[in-house]
Amino acid sequence: MSCAISTGRSLPCKDSLGGLKAAYFVPYDSIDVADIDFDNVNTDVIDTIVATGSVTCYKYDLKGGSSFEQAITSSRENGTTFFEQTLNLTFTKLDKATHKELKLLAWGRPRVLVEDYNGNVFLMGLEHGAEVTGGTIVTGAAMGDLSGYTLTLVAQEKAPANFLDGSITSANFAVSSSQINA
Repeated sequence: MSCAISTGRSLPCKDSLGGLKAAYFVPYDSIDVADIDFDNVNTDVIDTIVATGSVTCYKYDLKGGSSFEQAITSSRENGTTFFEQTLNLTFTKLDKATHKELKLLAWGRPRVLVEDYNGNVFLMGLEHGAEVTGGTIVTGAAMGDLSGYTLTLVAQEKAPANFLDGSITSANFAVSSSQINA
């Protein structure tokens, strides 16, 4: 692999939005990395996931307070580089069903499809899955405080989270219709 820079970048238009629209949790064992086909030209894009049948994912709608960040950690001394993907989620309202599901997420190692307000979908934890590293169950102190959950998931990967082709969520993923109506 060549380490040479291959292109420049113009100043983009100011039409981008911050924030996350949804997170889709995929059980780790339901996708094999060998089942993933990358774009031949742009290897940062996943074209298809050729798993047998469709893969069920569980959609969590998001509204404010959630973010996805990818930190680059590189060591000249060790000759290593990795990308730490961090997903911070905020879920409003405490309820028994969410309580149970977040406990199961904390015990598991899901892959996560992260959808932003620009129409981008990223696959977090492609090779190693994502680990819940912290969070809170909070009632708040004042009437306007959060009564709900915060959750932090972290994945360490050798590359940044790949973009997914826009049609992949409907073509290869069956979004579970069972959702918590908190």
